[in-house]
Amino acid sequence: MQFILRTIAIFVAVAVAAWLVPGINVIGAGAAWGSILIVALVIALLNMTIKPILQIMGLPITIISLGVFYLVINTLLLYIAAGISNTLFGAGLEIASFGSGFVAAIVISIVSTIMNAILGAND
Repeated sequence: MQFILRTIAIFVAVAVAAWLVPGINVIGAGAAWGSILIVALVIALLNMTIKPILQIMGLPITIISLGVFYLVINTLLLYIAAGISNTLFGAGLEIASFGSGFVAAIVISIVSTIMNAILGAND
């Protein structure tokens, strides 16, 4: 159940990021919501599997940068999720530049934190 709630939170966060951040475009043959759902599922799976490993490996840099490196990790995961969804499903996000991806990662982090609190997915 937690996975579903977190995926819903990420879905809303990615939709907000695609709407707010210039350079983040939803691509795909079908409806935009389907593409965003695919990206949200991929991000949720990456957050469960790869993100903890990257956070442990990047801990020294994160300490030195006072936590800013976590945003770089989130940006990297967003690029990976966009690549996986575009390659496997032909739908997802197109990220124009690292700056757009970085800002989108910040927006996704903030919105998903708020949505997780509203949905109770942090329990």
